[in-house]
Amino acid sequence: MNARPAALVTGARRGIGRAICVALAGAGFDVAGNDIAEEGVAETEAAVRAAGGSFAFHLADVAALDAHAPLVAAAWEAFGGLECLVSNAGVGAMRRGDLLDVTPESWDRCFNVNTRAAFFLAQAVARRMVGEGAPRRGARSISFISSANAAMASEDRAEYTASKAATSMLARIFALRFAEEGIAVHDIRPGMIRTDLTAPVAARYTARIEAGLSPIRRWGEAEDVGRAVALLASGAFPFSTGDSFHIDGGLHVHRL
Repeated sequence: MNARPAALVTGARRGIGRAICVALAGAGFDVAGNDIAEEGVAETEAAVRAAGGSFAFHLADVAALDAHAPLVAAAWEAFGGLECLVSNAGVGAMRRGDLLDVTPESWDRCFNVNTRAAFFLAQAVARRMVGEGAPRRGARSISFISSANAAMASEDRAEYTASKAATSMLARIFALRFAEEGIAVHDIRPGMIRTDLTAPVAARYTARIEAGLSPIRRWGEAEDVGRAVALLASGAFPFSTGDSFHIDGGLHVHRL
């Protein structure tokens, strides 16, 4: 059995997912990465190895629930167990616009990936974690990557914000169930983070950030989220579970 703890990270091939993998490797974890495509995986693997971790990749669509059992089994077997799950895979609205134009297809896509998949994958990993013989090579945790939109409404992407609010709640219900099992559960709420997904609205939001949209007047970087996830996964906050951690430059702070 490996001496290092291991983590499963979904949506691992680029952006926030890659940054989380690298930060976890730097914090002493080996990493099983998952994504729906292989583009960018080699770069993630190289970065994880440079940070001191081993990396195994598993191609799967987490929206397909029948993919969860083989994905979790492969990740578990790769490193002799899992101490950490980071449910990061997510999608946005199929198009921004009037909520009167939201389609059932876009609604279902957001909830299927952002919430339904997150719940059932966490369920599958948690079953393994509490099973007989599960390793405890360090702190154990589950982190759900939700969004500042878990609390802040955006009427031009109603289905996304609704799904992220639901994802945030998953952290609370899993925290209640698994606190006595020694599994901490966290809700990570990124704000305006510079990624491929935010590139189409970069010009619009750069102007708003510079005008004071968030107290810290800069874009967040994927590494900001990665560092937060790794710190929590390391067990640095042993008396915290079910909490929301805002990685948003103060965007969530209400002001008069």
